[in-house]
Amino acid sequence: MCRLYAMCANEPTRVECSLVHAQNALMRQSAKDAEGLVHSHGWGVADYRDGLPLVEKQTWAAYHGEHFKKSAARVYANTVVAHVRRATVGGTSLENTHPFHHGRWLFAHNGTIPRFAAVRDKMMQHIDPVLQNDIKGDTDSEHIFFYLLSLQIHHTDKSLKKIVQHGLQQIIAWSFEVAPNAQAGLNIVMTNGEVLVGSRHGRTLWHLVREQMTTCPECGLSHVHHRPGRDYRAVEVASEPITKEKWRQFADDVVYTIDNDLHFEVEGLLTR
Repeated sequence: MCRLYAMCANEPTRVECSLVHAQNALMRQSAKDAEGLVHSHGWGVADYRDGLPLVEKQTWAAYHGEHFKKSAARVYANTVVAHVRRATVGGTSLENTHPFHHGRWLFAHNGTIPRFAAVRDKMMQHIDPVLQNDIKGDTDSEHIFFYLLSLQIHHTDKSLKKIVQHGLQQIIAWSFEVAPNAQAGLNIVMTNGEVLVGSRHGRTLWHLVREQMTTCPECGLSHVHHRPGRDYRAVEVASEPITKEKWRQFADDVVYTIDNDLHFEVEGLLTR
């Protein structure tokens, strides 16, 4: 179990309130989520600078002290991924803390693969040998990331959504083979800063679309230095609703894409 957050906007946008100050900000979820669980095994915040990920991670709880607040306050970007961890596979370390990154790619995961050691043996056979050397930790999440990257490298003719859909279908099948009575949790976010693909499978996931400038009820300010004459659009995705606005829950077992125009495309995860 973890809690994740992602934001995409067509103009640089501040996310400090969503991460720190809102009624159910990610920092508050780290102390106590909707199920009463604590996510104290690390946090990470990532955005893009000059086309490359800038990732800050720590191994302590987001609700401990000022470091998470300072990291959230500095972010002013078009694409943001953040995560608070409740460890299930792999110990507490920077190598096991989300978001993971490789080149331009960012990845975060909420969920667990049951009996991962057995699934890992199957998955490693399909991870490109060059990428295997880049796996630093021992989480199921990082291995999922590099498995999907391997598919992306070897299937350049397919869209990222189709690659993620196929990859997660295979992981679900492997998981069922080794643990037929346990469900894998596979809520992921994967982005290169231009397109974002994610999924909901076995965990809660919500989204909010903003189609106009708003004044934040928390800080009383706009989170955007708006360009006159341009239509503003932003999408937030989170494990739980963050504000009192009209968040909508994703159906279970879906893969979604947020494209360059900030529009959703949603398809069943198990559709072939």
